[in-house]
Amino acid sequence: MKELRRIFVNGILDENPTFRMVLGMCPTLAITTAVSNGIGMGLAVTFVLVFSNLVISLLRKAIPDQIRIPAFIVVIATFVTIVQLVVKAFLPALDAALGVFIPLIVVNCIIFGRAEAFAFKNKPVPAMVDGLGMGVGFTLAITLISAVRELFGVGTLLGVRVMPEGYLPMDILIRPAGGFIVLGLLLALMNKLLPKKA
Repeated sequence: MKELRRIFVNGILDENPTFRMVLGMCPTLAITTAVSNGIGMGLAVTFVLVFSNLVISLLRKAIPDQIRIPAFIVVIATFVTIVQLVVKAFLPALDAALGVFIPLIVVNCIIFGRAEAFAFKNKPVPAMVDGLGMGVGFTLAITLISAVRELFGVGTLLGVRVMPEGYLPMDILIRPAGGFIVLGLLLALMNKLLPKKA
């Protein structure tokens, strides 16, 4: 139980995909203009991470080394397709906001990295916990970035006005350059707050 807790927390703090490993930057910079987008993308990536890690771990002894990458792609693409169909059917506004970034989860380096580095080498339960920890870490990171960009760029959080009526939004924060600015500032803050890796 203690080992599973360590694996889970590792994805949130020590190896946070966004703030520590700087992975998955394409969706991080592109879709984080609203908190709802950050949460939606984070949950989609978490689902794919947990279940692709599970299946890859279950099949780790059956997949020959020579074809592991194509096998990973097939497994990951299956779960991305499930996510895409569910989002399209039940959350059309989120589907429109995330656009091409849902199908691009297939080639997300966070998911490939965890499949290669952890799921392919470990048993199913630790692999699922690793996927959950990494997914939660990614979700928290992009939700934080989204919150900063939406709050100061538009004056709202989850579409609800938070800033006073006289607040003049910083338009740059909801533009592509704003993604880089907020990410850079939050990376600097996280490097200051989180302990250095040995």
